[in-house]
Amino acid sequence: MNSVILIGRLTKKPELRYIPGSQLPVCNFTLAIDRPVMEGKEKQTDFIRITVFGKQAETSEKYLEKGRLAAVSGRIQTGSYDNKEGQRVYTQDVVANYVQFLDWAERKEEPEEPRERSQSMPEGFQALDDDDIPF
Repeated sequence: MNSVILIGRLTKKPELRYIPGSQLPVCNFTLAIDRPVMEGKEKQTDFIRITVFGKQAETSEKYLEKGRLAAVSGRIQTGSYDNKEGQRVYTQDVVANYVQFLDWAERKEEPEEPRERSQSMPEGFQALDDDDIPF
């Protein structure tokens, strides 16, 4: 079984590209995940590269930002390539099946104008004063 679930913070804004020919969206980002350590020991962090395909790739690029907390469910995929110096470089990525946004940016909305309770109360309901609430 090849299954992984990770929770961490993005190290930078996700990068979106499209596969030539098929125009399939692909998004890459990196999660910083703290390792559990014993008290008094130095904190250690793993940096895991995540790859997301399809609609979730576009959604991830649109809504995720550096520092945001996200959960990823997927599988580990290994690979390799030869770098410019001709040396073999081995890679290990998580191909995500599911990305969950765990926190959101602060929304900068204009404050609403105060409304009277009677305007927001459904027909047939009666507004209660604070003295009428039993707790």
